[in-house]
This record gives sequence, structure tokens and C-alpha cells, in this order.
Amino acid sequence: MRLLYLNHYAGTPRLGMEYRPYYLAREWVRMGHRVQIVAADFSHVRARQPEAGDEPIDGIGYRWLPTPRYVGNGVGRMRNILAYLRALWRDAARWAAEFRPDAVIASSTYPLDIWPARRIARMAGAQLVHEVHDLWPLSLIELSGMSRLHPFALACQWAEDTACRDADRVISILPKVHEHLARRGLDLRKLHVVPNGVDPQEWEQGPEPLDAQTARAVDDARRGGRIVVGYAGAMGPPNALDALLDAARLLRDEAFAFVLIGDGHLRGHLEQRVRAESLRHVTLLPPIPKSQVAAFLDRIQIAYIGLKKQPLFRFGISPNKLMDYMMAARPVLMSIEAGNDPVGEARCGASVEAENGAAAATGLRRLAALPAEERQAMGERGRAYVLAHHTYPVLARRFIEALQ
Repeated sequence: MRLLYLNHYAGTPRLGMEYRPYYLAREWVRMGHRVQIVAADFSHVRARQPEAGDEPIDGIGYRWLPTPRYVGNGVGRMRNILAYLRALWRDAARWAAEFRPDAVIASSTYPLDIWPARRIARMAGAQLVHEVHDLWPLSLIELSGMSRLHPFALACQWAEDTACRDADRVISILPKVHEHLARRGLDLRKLHVVPNGVDPQEWEQGPEPLDAQTARAVDDARRGGRIVVGYAGAMGPPNALDALLDAARLLRDEAFAFVLIGDGHLRGHLEQRVRAESLRHVTLLPPIPKSQVAAFLDRIQIAYIGLKKQPLFRFGISPNKLMDYMMAARPVLMSIEAGNDPVGEARCGASVEAENGAAAATGLRRLAALPAEERQAMGERGRAYVLAHHTYPVLARRFIEALQ
């Protein structure tokens, strides 16, 4: 098949997020399909920005469309979005005639790319595919407080309804969207769930060693036979790390240590709490390269993941951080309330109430009380679950099967 993948924020391992388009496309190329990704040349989620134009990467064709730079979520970002959409619309006939796609995948976080995708698909006689990452405008309304009558929210709602009506297939990362999309007019026979995943090759190569400072800090935390609870990721409001510090305070006289690696808006607040509450068994460390995360996870006994309580999570979650924890065969304490419970499904840890430090402390005690062999078995069940359901070779096949 010839797959035209429209994703405003698509990245690569060299450039940074978003990674999903790259990993799916790479597997499709290995399966014998031809893939063209069309992305903007500027995205706030990438670590580095490419030059506008064409670039082949690992057998995938990338077209970087010129778009203006921006900071934040204001007018500048809207100008960037509109520039990307205008370029797609303008070049629709060229994409249809020259690439001749069998399927056109509208995959940007926002749903507005459904219109240029539909235009290309109709010109080429191709399948139209809508890939759901977040539910816009619902995410903007429930998480950011945007009015349903805001012009951008109205445009996103029109686009989502268009996708539900006109797409030949809808692929959702979120597992519990059926009722919502049916209310927007989707025939659920078109809906397929293809969640996020991991690249198994990155794990087969073995972890890159931790830098000496981080390795020393983790080894210090383990002294005296303490159970080390680890976290690696962003330190922002969504990650509910205050609940983890609440649990650490309750466990200060027990054989636990906590090591948090990362950065974000709340790092200073977390450091202040550690000092003010004399949480000497809590260590905050700077971010480490993605290639070293596996080595960090190898040194801890329990991995923590949390999210703030949000009604939006009723549609399910598919966090990449959790996949990393499970691939590392670590038992997981999950402090998230969502429409699905991947830790429970995999039987690889404990799930507790979100934003509840006492519940997190109880969950950690329960996991720590298990024999080391049982914690190891939990971790292995998590790894087996990811290998069966969440590796990109598996997900890429599921995506193609949905199109066929």
C-alpha cells in the first residue's frame, strides 16, 4: 500500500517527539509499504527542528512544510497550524497525482487536518483514515476551560463530526472512545483501537549505562536494603507527584527510598517540599537521556506513575512511560483513575486512587511486602503483556489490518 501520513507534529528519534508516526511508518516500510509523512518544520514538542523540504529517513519519505515559529498556545501557534493546513490544501492535487496514495491518514493532535486529508483522498480515490490522539475540542474544554462556543472549539467540533461522518476508518489510541464517537455520528464498525507502544529493538540492544552521578545517587538510595521507588519523566501538574511525596512522608520511618528523575514546572515546588518536610529519603535528580532510562529502571524495585484526576481519562489512557516501566520488568504502582487499567490487565503491580498519598503508601507497602520473586514475576508479566500488545511491529500490523 501507499500510505500518506499527515501529522503536523511528527518527529524522529534524532529530532524528538512525536515518535509514534516514525515507529509505525518504519514498520510499514519493513512490511513492504511505501510511506510519506507530511509534517510542519516547526513544532513545540520537538527538541530540534528540521529544514523545510524533503528528507528520506530510514526508508520513510518526510516532507517538512514551512510554518512560522511560535511560543505558547496563543495566536502564534494558530498561525502555525493554519500555515500547515493551507499548504496541505494547496498541494492536494499534487499529492493525489504524484504519490497516488491508497490511504490518507489524518493524524495531527487537532482534527482540522481532516479537511485537506479528505480532499486528497477524494482526488486519489483513496481510503480516508482519521487517527484519534486526543479528543478535541473536549480536551480543550475539560482540561483548559475553553468555552464550547470559542471559535477554535467550534471549528474542532465541526472537524471531529466531519471525521466521524466521512472517514472510512477511525483509528483511536484511546481504548474507551466508542460511546463518545458514536454520539458524534461514527458508525462503530469503522472504529479500531491501536494504542501507543514501544520499539523492542531499543530494549534488545541493552541499556546505555547511567551517568556516574545518577548511578551513585540511586546506589546510595538502595543502601540498608531499602526498597527504591523510582519515577522518570516530566515534573508538571498533570503528573501528580505531590501524591508521591505525600506517600513518602507517610513512609519516612519505613525501609523505602524515592528517586525522581526529570524536570518541569513543578520541580522547584517539589524540591522545596523535600527541604521543608525533611524528606531525606527522597532524591530529585536532573533528566537523563532516553537511552539511559532502562538502566535507571534496572536499579529500582518499584516504578511509580500517576496522573491528576481528570474526567477526560474516562476514555482510557495509553502512556508511553508505563510501557517503558513494563518493558523494564518493574512492578508498577499506578495512581491513575481511567476508563482502563493496564496494570490490572497485565497483573504487573497495584492500582490505587489518584492523588491520594495514603492510598499510594498502602499500595507501596503491599508491593514491598511481597517476596522479591513475586515482584519479579509481576514485572515479567508486564513485559510479556507489552510484547504481546504494545510493540510497534504488532501495532503496525493491527493498523494495516484495520485498513484492509
